[in-house]
Amino acid sequence: MMQRFSWALVIAAVLTAVAAAQSQPSPRGFGPSTSSGPSRAQSRDGEAGSRSFTPPRTPWGDPDLQGVWPGTEMVGVPLQRQQNFGNRNVLTEEEFQTRVKQAKQTEEDALADFDVATADTRNAGAVGSATSPPPHWLERGKPSHQASLIVDPPDGRQPALVPEAQKRNADQQAARKGRGPADSYTDRSLYDRCVTRGVLGSILPVIYNNGNEIVQAPGIVVIRNEMIHETRIVPLDGRAHLTPAITSYMGDSRGHWDGNTLVVETTNLNGRNGVGGNGGGTTSDRIKLTERFTMLDVNTLQYEVTIDDPGTWAKPWTIAFPWKRDQHYGMFEYACHEGNYAMKNILTGARADERGGK
Repeated sequence: MMQRFSWALVIAAVLTAVAAAQSQPSPRGFGPSTSSGPSRAQSRDGEAGSRSFTPPRTPWGDPDLQGVWPGTEMVGVPLQRQQNFGNRNVLTEEEFQTRVKQAKQTEEDALADFDVATADTRNAGAVGSATSPPPHWLERGKPSHQASLIVDPPDGRQPALVPEAQKRNADQQAARKGRGPADSYTDRSLYDRCVTRGVLGSILPVIYNNGNEIVQAPGIVVIRNEMIHETRIVPLDGRAHLTPAITSYMGDSRGHWDGNTLVVETTNLNGRNGVGGNGGGTTSDRIKLTERFTMLDVNTLQYEVTIDDPGTWAKPWTIAFPWKRDQHYGMFEYACHEGNYAMKNILTGARADERGGK
């Protein structure tokens, strides 16, 4: 509780500084765009076009990126590209129409009635299954022409794991040998335990909580994610990163301006989060994230991140997709821990199985 209160004080102080510094309104009244997400080629064209777009300025002269930028429209675009697409990251019209039909069918299935007495329980508890909470509350994106979120390497696939990562994964599996899935709370993921999703797990589009907000003050940018209500306060004054001895789930972020693009470099990550949606898996603690935030027009902010982890992948790789401005989007508190009945039920069920000899 005290930690949450402290963060609230920090964010309130930044917001107060913004209010004091601003003598003119920033462009907050723009509605959301309705275009679908671009491919790498399209985003590069967009970035070239963005050079002719002059973003508004804050009273102290920085590009004004402030606003609420949910990534909801890109829900459903896979992280990795299907191998049959090769180096092509733009769907043909026929492929796009297939996505449209799939999205429509998914929506119809979510709204369909089912009989709890005869529901298929083979996938019991899985999100979206007949026995999970009603799937109509899930967030779904708009069909997009973008084939994958990964834009580099050109084939849209994660690079190969290095031997160090393969050994790390094997060691983790060996350490779990003989253990059940819920012998202890430590057998459950950080996701299950509501600890964190990490930097990218808080940003990549998933089934809910895709809101992102940017707030600026002189020398500071605040990046707030709806998922787990994570907040990074990014200094822009050129200060050095923390000593490598200090690591955390969200790392240590430092930023600077490259023309109209905000560049944020994050190091000092503890490696206990992965780089997929919801932050599953692990990396090494040598991972470095380089994010780029570029306004393409008043309603579109291109998000790009390069993942460089020589302890996990053979070479760096890049994700890119657009955020759409939506000032009507509700950035609600994600009270994950307070409402985490799953952990209690999982552990209680495991103990009941043990008593029953299973």
